[in-house]
Amino acid sequence: MLVDDHLLLRESLKRQLQDLGHEVVADLSDGSSAVAVALKIQPDVILMDISMAEGDGITACRAIMEGDARQRVVMLTMHVEIELVRQALKAGAVGYITKDATFDQVMRSIEMACNGDVIISPEFAQALLQESEAEVLTTTSNLSDRELEVLQLLADGQSTPEIAEAMFISQKTVKNHLASIYEKIDARDRTQAVVRAVKMGIIKIGP
Repeated sequence: MLVDDHLLLRESLKRQLQDLGHEVVADLSDGSSAVAVALKIQPDVILMDISMAEGDGITACRAIMEGDARQRVVMLTMHVEIELVRQALKAGAVGYITKDATFDQVMRSIEMACNGDVIISPEFAQALLQESEAEVLTTTSNLSDRELEVLQLLADGQSTPEIAEAMFISQKTVKNHLASIYEKIDARDRTQAVVRAVKMGIIKIGP
């Protein structure tokens, strides 16, 4: 499915895809229509622009993913701002490529999306990696040694009473540490705190 308000680009992509035997199940010019159509016909992959006259692509992507998290959305845009890449991925997009990509690169992105892979241009991937590393350093420096210890014990599957006993502190103090941890790493509960901490490389699970 193609979503772009540039008619010539949309028609060109559609023709090239069809020439290779791919079915373009829909081609639309706005994000608002894309949401309803995507949820109805469930295309294998959605190639979508960001800036469109009616309904931007990131908002549409978010709405599509909220309706059906199995959808595979790849942003195909002229925008190179890293903030938009971040917003698109947060909205649920599995790819972000720019319109200066060759048709072969677009095809490769479609194939990767169908296979469940994430597609990001190398320059964006490097910038996101650097941001992630900076986030880990900042978060680690914000967490106290005791909070890091609590996080590791959480990851080891210990309960509040067990953590209190292991650290020779009261259960109330453990809960205070947990509240502080949740705030610092933006987690709702124990499970999310552990998942985020592992992804950020703050703690490890297993031997």
